[in-house]
Amino acid sequence: MYFAMNRFRIALGQEEAFEAIWKNRDSSLAENPGFKEFRLLRGETVADEGYTLFVSSSTWNSHDDFVAWTKSENFRAAHRNAGENRALYLGPPKFEGFTVVDGA
Repeated sequence: MYFAMNRFRIALGQEEAFEAIWKNRDSSLAENPGFKEFRLLRGETVADEGYTLFVSSSTWNSHDDFVAWTKSENFRAAHRNAGENRALYLGPPKFEGFTVVDGA
């Protein structure tokens, strides 16, 4: 199993706008082979640095399934308008990928 995560630092006061973008997006993740689950997580507010942390987390059967999605038309379509909302972000998202080593 493979977990793909992007960490987003969202400017204070822009949290609801960021959440709305994700809730209203046209997602086709479920159509991709190997896709299992998606979650958008809202983390702690870091007031002294001016942001709230969010994580988009997707679970895949394998790393190969995830990579295949990143090369697909579905991926390009999902990210086509990503640049339109730059004012919400404090820097680019940070990607982190994990393969399960042990688990129940």
